[in-house]
Amino acid sequence: MTWDWQVFLNDDGSGRTYLQWMFDAWGWTLSVAGASWVIAMLCGALIGTLRTLPNSPWLVRFANAWVELFRNVPLLVQIFIWYFVVPKVFPAMKELPSFILVVFALGFFTSARIAEQVRAGVQALPRGQRYAGMAMGFTTLQTYRYVILPMAFRIIIPPLTSESMNLLKNSSVAFAVSIAELTMFAMQAQEETSRGIEIYLAVTALYALSAFAVNRVMAFVEKKVQIPGFVVAGSTGGGH
Repeated sequence: MTWDWQVFLNDDGSGRTYLQWMFDAWGWTLSVAGASWVIAMLCGALIGTLRTLPNSPWLVRFANAWVELFRNVPLLVQIFIWYFVVPKVFPAMKELPSFILVVFALGFFTSARIAEQVRAGVQALPRGQRYAGMAMGFTTLQTYRYVILPMAFRIIIPPLTSESMNLLKNSSVAFAVSIAELTMFAMQAQEETSRGIEIYLAVTALYALSAFAVNRVMAFVEKKVQIPGFVVAGSTGGGH
């Protein structure tokens, strides 16, 4: 077996090299993952919080239904629903590019998983945290905003790191609706050049590099926001 890394310097037929095409595809991968991450975090934080609200059974039921729906339907099926079904039901969405539809699908899918982590983080806090907010005269909204959620998000940064890396990898399913990301590049470039080993090794390296970068950024954030000496205690304990 011989290696031919010069294949990346060959013209792909459109006036650019395969190397340029690969980096363009990498940009699309990062764009899909980044936009989806924003939606996932916003929706996940909201839904996860709703699942822990006291005395709000209908909101809790809605949040539970959201999680069960988006967590239990395969991601690829959700992408096809957004791409083929939703524009049929809402004709105005036919004008949206496939990039936007994939971002919604991936963002909502991931939001269900983040919502579970937010719920777990809130419920892991000692009850004294909530009671302390109430004793200070905070409303439920203020208690969550200033007391509970800042602590809960510090607790769940490690699982959020894994979920962020998973989202980056899950962005590869965007090839199914013709988003020119890394996986689509690899499939098409391999067919055109017959150099599958070189193509897939390079794409694998870019995925690994991206995931490693996400891991390091989240580790930096965790170090910066951690509360020295804080330990999650039991249901009636307290923290520092």
